[in-house]
Amino acid sequence: MKTTLQNLGKSLSAMVMPNIGAFIAWGFITALFIADGWLPNEQLASIQPYMLTYLLPVLIAATGGRMVGGDRGLVMGSIAIIGCIAGVGGTQGQPMLMAAMVMGPFSGWVIKRFDQMMDGHMPAGFEMLINNFSVGILGMLIAILGYYIIGPFMTGILTVLTYGVDILVNKGLIPLVAIFIEPAKVLFLNNAINHGIFTPIGAEQAAQTGKSIMYMLEANPGPGLGVLLAYWLFAKDKATKDSAPGAIIIHFLGGIHEIYFPYILMNPVVIVAPILGNICAIAFYSIFNIGLKGPSSPGSIIAFLSMAEKGSVFMTALGVLIAAGVSFLVASPIVKLAGEKNLDEASKKMQSMKAESKGRSEALLDVSLVRKIVFACDAGMGSSAMGATKFRNRLKGVRPDLTVINTSVDNIPVDCDVAVVQETLVERAKKSAPFAKIVTISNFLADPALDNLFFQLSTGDSIMTEAVKEEDEIKPVQEDVIQLDGIKLNLPSVSKEEAITEAGKLLRELVTTYIGMGLAIPHGTTHGDDVIHKTGIVLLQYPDGIQFGDEKAQLVIGIAGKGGEHMEVLSKICLALEDETVLNKMKTTNDKEWILKQLS
Repeated sequence: MKTTLQNLGKSLSAMVMPNIGAFIAWGFITALFIADGWLPNEQLASIQPYMLTYLLPVLIAATGGRMVGGDRGLVMGSIAIIGCIAGVGGTQGQPMLMAAMVMGPFSGWVIKRFDQMMDGHMPAGFEMLINNFSVGILGMLIAILGYYIIGPFMTGILTVLTYGVDILVNKGLIPLVAIFIEPAKVLFLNNAINHGIFTPIGAEQAAQTGKSIMYMLEANPGPGLGVLLAYWLFAKDKATKDSAPGAIIIHFLGGIHEIYFPYILMNPVVIVAPILGNICAIAFYSIFNIGLKGPSSPGSIIAFLSMAEKGSVFMTALGVLIAAGVSFLVASPIVKLAGEKNLDEASKKMQSMKAESKGRSEALLDVSLVRKIVFACDAGMGSSAMGATKFRNRLKGVRPDLTVINTSVDNIPVDCDVAVVQETLVERAKKSAPFAKIVTISNFLADPALDNLFFQLSTGDSIMTEAVKEEDEIKPVQEDVIQLDGIKLNLPSVSKEEAITEAGKLLRELVTTYIGMGLAIPHGTTHGDDVIHKTGIVLLQYPDGIQFGDEKAQLVIGIAGKGGEHMEVLSKICLALEDETVLNKMKTTNDKEWILKQLS
């Protein structure tokens, strides 16, 4: 059921999300120029009804048509929705946003089926004629269907939904929708709820009254802020506590609500906090008749307040603070009593690899074949965009040849080599990208799977895409892996083999790997305790450089890892040298103590 709901929600949000900019433009025109707006202007305000009646439904229908039927589906959807709009009286009728979500995919399906039937039966020389006339004739027929049936039918549905919302508001029951909203968000149905349901109803209300509380139900950043504050102040696990401030910035200012979902999933009882926080905020907005002029997307405090009606910015902000305060007060004792639960535990809990089969042999991917990494989330914006940007910046210095992009989980490109997705989206990712390797994460800020992927890509080792067997899990490394005697500076240039041999005299076990940017990291990976007696690091500095194939290395860092410890050592080295200034200084400095401090 969860997958079915996610697929339905994905279809709805995928039609709206690419067009959010148009919704925001319509919201700004409404907020600024209508009679009771910030800058009343009758001429400019006349743009607003045309955008709501024609532009937004056509964009949604065209997007839905293209999702199913490609470019021909795009044209079909645009034609079809005009029939619905005309059938309900144009600017005098209800906005056909929900009708567009039906007519777009349906029109795309019709033209796709027609093309499938004509495949192999198209008379030579008549291709263009048939292609153009098929869209024209079928589009006309569906537009007529929309005029007489779909448009009026969707008007009826929207009327019933709007009437139901009015009853909830009048009876004071609208705050109770938070009981369903907050758990649904954690299941990644937030975009489906906000843009698939609340936005069309909100648009209808805003067209009549100039504002709508529907825009505030899901987008309020207050409930999530309260949860993150509680973890920041009271989490007993240091890693979780330290990750919370960064998550707060991304959630509250960036509007990416997905960032706080793992904090709830690690201790599901915490879901009570955002539910109660949102209930209080919605009740506050209902009592004082507060709404937004247009949709807030993303759910940032900046976007939220920018859509507030004139004279209600303070009250709108106060509702956010109420939600955050209640959520914080409820979450705090739960977090305090939860013990040392942390994000790593939540990540492991969410991973499906051990559930599939313990001890099964794992699929490996040669990193030399990796060219494109795709971060995918439900809508292809928000969290995946943040994750892709963050990971792209990490790789910039060591693997500039890799392409890192973001997209929706159902539109992962066919040339994707590695797909990075949240646990709840894994099944959809496998269907969308059956030949890609799936890396499962739970948190874009502090996820061990992302760290593992980065270090494997930067060092040239193979990517283990699923479970790491329990007996092979990385263990803590002893403190004295590098010593002053293991640092040799100002060495004369020699051949690659001689440099490795020199490092090998100190470590006794080496496998060469050139990283780039003048850095080589030979490291032992395969031999057991009988060969590698102790984990260690040595550093050889060649200011004039030595040849590693077509490249020159000024630093050769040798690693011997005992019992699989080389991965953690590699990770620490890569983190230490992530700063290009530190790396460049290390190539020329005579200060061994400084180098020791950087690598310890």
